[in-house]
Amino acid sequence: MDLNDANLQTLTEFLRKTLDPDPSLRRPAEKFLESVEGNQNYPVLLLTLLEKSQDNVIRVCAAVTFKNYIKRNWRIVEDEPNKISDPDRTTVKANILSDAISIIGREDFPLKWPDLLTEMVTRFQSGDFHIINGVLRTAHSLFKRYRHEFKSNELWLEIKLVLDTFAAPLTELFKATIELCQTHAKDVNALKVLFSSLTLIAKLFYSLNFQDLPEFFEDNMETWMSSFHNLLTLDNKLLQTDDEEEAGLLEMLKSQICDNAALYAQKYDEEFQPYLPRFVTAIWSLLLSTGQEVKYDLLVSNAIQFLASVCERPHYKNLFEDQNTLTSICEKVIVPNMEFRSADEEAFEDNSEEYIRRDLEGSDIDTRRRAACDLVRGLCKFFEGPVTAIFSGYVNSMLAEYAKNPSMNWKHKDAAIYLVTSLASKAQTQKHGITQANELVNLTEFFVNHIITDLKSPNVNEFPVLKADAIKYVMIFRSQLPKDQLLQAVPLLMAHLQADSAVEHTYAAHALERLFTMRGPNNSTLITPLEMAPFTQQLLSNLFKALSLPGSAENEYIMKAIMRSFSLLQEAIVPYIPTLIGQLTQKLLLVSKNPSKPHFNHYLFESLCLSIRITCKANPTTVGSFEEALFPVFTEILQNDVQEFVPYVFQVMSLLLEIHSDSIPASYMALFPHLLQPALWERAGNIPPLVRLLQAYLEKGASTIATSAADKIPGLLGVFQKLIASKANDHQGFYLLNSIVEHMPSESITQYRKQIFILLFQRLQSSKTTKFIKSFLVFINLYGVKYGAIALQEIFDSIQPKMFGMVLEKIIIPEVQKVSGPVEKKICAVGITKILTECPAMMDTEYTKLWTPLLQALIGFFELPEDDSIPDDEHFIDIEDTPGYQTAFSQLAFAGKKEHDPIGETMGNPKILLAQSLHKLSTACPGRVPSMLTTSLNAEALQFLQGYLQAASVQLI
Repeated sequence: MDLNDANLQTLTEFLRKTLDPDPSLRRPAEKFLESVEGNQNYPVLLLTLLEKSQDNVIRVCAAVTFKNYIKRNWRIVEDEPNKISDPDRTTVKANILSDAISIIGREDFPLKWPDLLTEMVTRFQSGDFHIINGVLRTAHSLFKRYRHEFKSNELWLEIKLVLDTFAAPLTELFKATIELCQTHAKDVNALKVLFSSLTLIAKLFYSLNFQDLPEFFEDNMETWMSSFHNLLTLDNKLLQTDDEEEAGLLEMLKSQICDNAALYAQKYDEEFQPYLPRFVTAIWSLLLSTGQEVKYDLLVSNAIQFLASVCERPHYKNLFEDQNTLTSICEKVIVPNMEFRSADEEAFEDNSEEYIRRDLEGSDIDTRRRAACDLVRGLCKFFEGPVTAIFSGYVNSMLAEYAKNPSMNWKHKDAAIYLVTSLASKAQTQKHGITQANELVNLTEFFVNHIITDLKSPNVNEFPVLKADAIKYVMIFRSQLPKDQLLQAVPLLMAHLQADSAVEHTYAAHALERLFTMRGPNNSTLITPLEMAPFTQQLLSNLFKALSLPGSAENEYIMKAIMRSFSLLQEAIVPYIPTLIGQLTQKLLLVSKNPSKPHFNHYLFESLCLSIRITCKANPTTVGSFEEALFPVFTEILQNDVQEFVPYVFQVMSLLLEIHSDSIPASYMALFPHLLQPALWERAGNIPPLVRLLQAYLEKGASTIATSAADKIPGLLGVFQKLIASKANDHQGFYLLNSIVEHMPSESITQYRKQIFILLFQRLQSSKTTKFIKSFLVFINLYGVKYGAIALQEIFDSIQPKMFGMVLEKIIIPEVQKVSGPVEKKICAVGITKILTECPAMMDTEYTKLWTPLLQALIGFFELPEDDSIPDDEHFIDIEDTPGYQTAFSQLAFAGKKEHDPIGETMGNPKILLAQSLHKLSTACPGRVPSMLTTSLNAEALQFLQGYLQAASVQLI
């Protein structure tokens, strides 16, 4: 694509269409952009639009498209073509966006981009703070990953390189910027730019100090900490904003400084000790002087988190021991920041998704309530008794206020419940809720006196915040409350599924889902299907009705509760499935038009799988009615290439096809040629489910394929050839190949066999990995089991004389110990037994010298631990780690495939089989086997073999 106006115009038009709500216009535009992104100059055209377009919408769209393009294509993957040309890579690096730089930097910095740091440091000298801030933003996008990377040598080396080049110039810039703030103290515009710089510098300080305390920063701690302390106490009226919602520059800088101080207090307390008291004083007075407005939320929560991190360190506890100090913290910091403010009420009513995300999912790290709760927990570590006593007084007075006038004072009860929760919670997990509670708080008594009353209230829409609090209480203390109270809560929670408030009915769905996952004795579910029997109809009815409530059409918590209810109730749902499957299918059709909620979609497909599994387990013939309901929607999804849903559709189709007894329905055969189209196999997310679907085709309809679709066999083998060439997907290629060998009529693939082996040898020569060797061993042994050891020897030797011996000597004997998995081990054991006992060439040719080493390897395979070592030089690409912004493969738990054993029960115990086969061989050539054993098998292996012979009640002749 040339860099000209015509192409810029074309690109603009297509970018505009990708924003169109109409899928018939949007999808073709997305497809066009996908088809041209491999062309040279494509990223340069996007950057040009970003820089020169007069239309802000197009600029934003170009920026997002560019970032996603970089995310998908920048990484160079072994065995895959380089998707961005070298000239384009160079141009992109020269004209970069800070968001994309972190993606490129992650791949290229420091090895492929060694001059990046020096370029950045040079720009500090420009004196232009707009340029300097651009550099600081870029540095932040590159270095922030140090906050969550695992420790490694590579990481240390990279951080050392950054510190050597960057730490001193950053410190000088910090000092110079503070001086400039004093010089321009009256110039509001200059201050805004300078305070942006200081905030970015403070963020960089956090990233560079996160992994360990660098020597440079330890030596310069006085410079940094004194300046941070001065900035914390600074109050410049010019930087104060009238906006009550949006944090100003001053608040953002102080928030980051609180974070930096907390980092040092937690990780480097010894070095930080001289500075700690003045930071505690500064942050305490900051908390006392800061208002309740939303714009201060991040600042207040970071300031409280600082106190929380300090109070739980043993050698700072003297700062908090005084009863007056504790009372003051409780009264002036904790209680005021636990109040339910009007801003919280607004979010509860008008922005329920955000409220739920903050309150339920723990993304409320920066909320005042969460910080106050953490401070309570921190104080309870050393002062549980006094703190509980202080707060019990507050809780009682808040509940008394509520009782006087519930409709006016309901916020007092909300704060009381939150306080009790904070006090009682010591340890918490996602799976079990609170696992360790404060023994000084009686949770059951509080539940009976103050929680169940709200749940039992006949009007589910009255006081929705208190109802949501009560539901949340049940949910988080579920492991502490007795079972009879949980059972009492179940029908009440079901009633709350009908509440108008989105937060309330979402919490009810989530609470039910969590209760249904709880385990009782014998690892069975705590709440049994029998106990749920009286409520089954109401539960399913209320859950599905909840999906039609405003704001909950794609509510992932409700859909997850539907999935969990199906899983718990099992065959009890069968009578309701005919109705429910229609509703699920309708929902699927609707969301496939514009998939936007990945979790909701995942649970929707899981629920479909459960419906199919449970119903067809009771009556396999119902599979046809599921296909009738689902195939029209599936067809639409595949025709419109809804990328997010295609891997799911293949998994559900596999599940359906595997339920069929032995034949393959015509509707599936019509689809078969389309499954072999190369475009489908380009997307990493499609590969596992497509391989499984093709395996189901082979298992159920290999003879149909051989007779009515023989012209498609080369296409099937073409898929195998593509997969085998990739280190990431070669195991999937072997899954497919093993199914072809196991199920296809032998004559239908005779002409292709030799070529298959040649392809495998070519891959062995070009890149031999442990994963490939393991899969290769399973395949050749399966081939031997299926077609016989003679056929295996002949095919190797037809490729090259004496090759069979080379494979035995170089691959099977030294590598078989690496094979893992019970089925895989069984295949190899039976295959090697066949080579030893059913291949004449092993007894009377130059291969005879390998007979005993092969037997020795097989006995070792039985008796020695698995060899799971991997060579140092083997760089593995995890299957999930393929590049990109493509739809990843999401495994459906309830579409799980049963492990298939191609050998089955007929062969029995492989050790016994070996003994019986050796006995049979020795009968055919008396005297040969015992003499080969006694001359060259080691004593330990011989002893094991004697054991097998005794167990099989046979002897060698």
